[in-house]
This record gives sequence, structure tokens and C-alpha cells, in this order.
Amino acid sequence: MPHAFRRRLLPVSFYRNEDVVSIARSLLGTHIYTLTKNHVTGGIISETEAYAGTGDRASHAYGGRRTARTETMYAPGGIAYVYLCYGMHALLNVVTGPRDLPHAVLIRAISPMTGLPVIQQRRGTKIKPGKLAAGPGTLTQALGITVKDNAADLRGTRIWITRGNAPVDPQQITAGPRVGIDYAGADALRPWRFRLTDQL
Repeated sequence: MPHAFRRRLLPVSFYRNEDVVSIARSLLGTHIYTLTKNHVTGGIISETEAYAGTGDRASHAYGGRRTARTETMYAPGGIAYVYLCYGMHALLNVVTGPRDLPHAVLIRAISPMTGLPVIQQRRGTKIKPGKLAAGPGTLTQALGITVKDNAADLRGTRIWITRGNAPVDPQQITAGPRVGIDYAGADALRPWRFRLTDQL
């Protein structure tokens, strides 16, 4: 990680908060970066979803499920939980809370701002700027994130998150139900998906 980013890193205490819904909202407007082959790429986090561990039917850890894949979720907050969706797309989650409280926030979209030529090369030169990282599978491709980044320290040299340039106005945040989790019953209706209105 370039030295210039260090003083703006989100503190460990941010990730260890037990309120995953609050963290999902607070991540909006922060900046996420990756360093791959000497290329720094990054953007503004513009969409998130909260997943509240063992009591949330939409969570991989629902009911206390612990597998080789979900074990990362039980670690202390501040690391990445990256898994393959449908065996194709790597999805990036921020693990939150203290040890053994398997909360996580899915990063659903970013607005690219750093390393745009590299991001464009990764995603395809014909893709419009607004679509480069507009979904959870495309943003990992844009940032060069793979399942090899599972359990990566989010204050480390490979992936890191920093404060935004200014506080986000609460009126600029839209909340609604999470996406693609109809199997979760009543939990599917929880308004735990957050988006920056000016990025819609």
C-alpha cells in the first residue's frame, strides 16, 4: 500500500462494531483500493448489503453453519470474505463484528476513480464508465479481486479501505430489500441494501 493512504485507513474499531447494518450504511462513500502488479485501482463504495450472521436466513452463516468457506466470517472484523457465486463470479464481503459473530457486508458496487485505464482493460474497452463496476461480480473484476483474496486484511497491502473525502448526507442514501435472496423468507424483506442516491 502506498504510504499516502495509511493515514486515511478505516480503523480496526470500525470493523469490530456489532451493528452490521450501521456498518453497511457507513461504508457508503468510503474508498476501496487494490494493488496488483504495481497497479493501484479503486473507487467509491456506492452500494452495500448487510448480512447478520446466524439469525439471518440470507447469510451463509445462518443457523451457526461453519464450513471451510464460511469460517472466514467467524474471524474478527476487518478482513475480506471472498467467495464464488455460481462458480463464476468472485464476490467481496467485509467481515465485521468481534470473533465468532459472523456478520458481513457485501460490496455491491463502486464508482471507479483510480487506475481507470487498468480497470477499463480488465472489464473491456467497450463497456461504458458507469457500468464498469456497477455490480458485485463486475467490481471484483474491475479491482482484480479473486478468491485468493479471501481473508485478506482490509488494512493491508493488497486491499484497503479509506475514509471518503466528505461525510455522506443521510438524505443521499436509499435503503431497500436485498437482491436475489427470495429463499430467505421474511428476512428477504429487510431493508438492508444501501445505495448512494447520486450514484444510481
